Order: sequence, then C-alpha cells, then structure tokens
Amino acid sequence: MELGLVGLGKMGGNMRERIRRAGHTVFGYDRNPDLADVHSLRELVGKLSGPRVVWVMVPAGGPTQSTIDELAGLLEPGDVVVDGGNSRWTDDEKHAEQLAAKGIGFVDCGVSGGVWGLENGYALMYGGEAENVAKVQPIFDALKPEGDFGSVHAGKVGAGHFAKMVHNGIEYAMMQAYAEGWELLEKVDSVTDVREVFRSWQEGTVIRSWLLDLAVDALDEDEHLDGLRGYAQDSGEGRWTVEAAIDHAVPLPAITASLFARFASRQEDSPQMKMIAALRNQFGGHAVEKK
Repeated sequence: MELGLVGLGKMGGNMRERIRRAGHTVFGYDRNPDLADVHSLRELVGKLSGPRVVWVMVPAGGPTQSTIDELAGLLEPGDVVVDGGNSRWTDDEKHAEQLAAKGIGFVDCGVSGGVWGLENGYALMYGGEAENVAKVQPIFDALKPEGDFGSVHAGKVGAGHFAKMVHNGIEYAMMQAYAEGWELLEKVDSVTDVREVFRSWQEGTVIRSWLLDLAVDALDEDEHLDGLRGYAQDSGEGRWTVEAAIDHAVPLPAITASLFARFASRQEDSPQMKMIAALRNQFGGHAVEKK
C-alpha cells in the first residue's frame, strides 16, 4: 500500500520507518527538507495512486487545520485523510464535514507509543466510517504492536481522539501517584534506597507497569533527580479530559488533581514534578528543564 505522511518529527519519523519495514511505500513530507521525501503537499499527493490515503502528524490546532485546508484542495473524491496528531475530538467533526463536502473521507486516530513505538508498535484508537477505516487498515496493522491487541475502531468520527484524550488523562493520574509515592519515600530517614524500592516493585506487585519501569530507568540516570527542575508541562489533553468530565457530569477527582498538580509545579520547584518531568522525557522524549 502507498501512504502519504505529513509531519516527520519524533513520532512521524519513526512511524514512517515502521510502516516501511512492513513492506508499504511511504512518501513523507516535512517542513524540514532534511527529513522530507518530497518538498510540498502537492508533490506528495502527486506521488500517490488513488484512492489516496494521507496521514497527518502535525501539532493540533492551526497547523492541522492549515494542512487539511490544503489537502482539501489537492485530493479527490474517494481519498482519505487521517489525523493522527493530538487534535481535540470536536475539531475532528469539523474536519470530517469539511472534507465530506468534497467527497473525501476522514479518520481520526489517537496514537500512543512515544519514542518507543518504532520497535514496540503504537497503540491506535481510531474513529470514522467503516468504509474509510478499511482503506487505512493495512497501515493500522503495520503500526500496531504484535498480537491481538493494541488497536481499536473506537466508534464514529472523534471517538479515536476522545479515547486517546481519556488515555492521557489516566496517564496523568498514574504518573502523579508514582511521583507522590517517590517524594514520600525520599522524605523519610528510615528508607535509605528509594531507587531500589521502586525497582523491587517491578515484579510481583499490583502496581507494576511500563511507567514504573520508566521511573526506574530515570532514577538509574539520576538517582535523586537532582539535575531536573520540578516543572512539568501539560499537553492539553489533560485539560480537555477534565472539561469533558464537567460537560458530562462525570467525577474525575484523581485526574483533575493530577492536572492541578502540574499547574502547581509552575509556582515552585516541586519534587514530585521532577519525577513527572523525568517520566514524560522517558516515554515521549519531552523536553525537561535542567537546574
């Protein structure tokens, strides 16, 4: 299968490589010419045979909207656009309507896997009409982890990004719990090796997880996280999760508290946020602020 891929950053570049390893042809476009296979969206569309599938992996908001606007003028009826970035689910509905007016299909896809996805595969949550999903399915199969799980047709347009948003909200709360436990262990005199306590939890405990493994990796690099500033960004999806909870009257005390804890990190050098920052760097390559 042929695919056009727009955006070759930390995620998009590795996705291109994984798809190619599965035997598919990928033409990648990025504003950085050193990363790109083609040098314009027009050239990218011209390389593809119909029905075309173009996957967009650019920042949410304006960059995604401008890319879809340009593709709407280049693609033909029967083609499909996939938004694999971190767009808000309400934007998906607008994009689907905009493209449908020209006979172009739309699929939204939440992608999780960070910098590890090339080797381990990406968890995929996608939404859209079955006909459009079917045109993208070989790419979904190439990107997902091996085995029976790791991808889901979550529902209608917007369902993929909504599911990924909730996933990230849960991630906020899980990281916050590890960070709070780590700070408390660091605080008491009786525990003399916090890193090894965390390591001991990696087997046989109910709180073992990939995030816990990454926490141990971070502590191996900097045992007390002394080199990090206690400041953690939020991607926006934590905020959207809380806003959706308010809209639907669903109580989310743990996720909401974890979001507010990140806001608190911007007011002081929070020990907990050192762990949050370290974990975000470990799984997603997100920037950290050094002391």
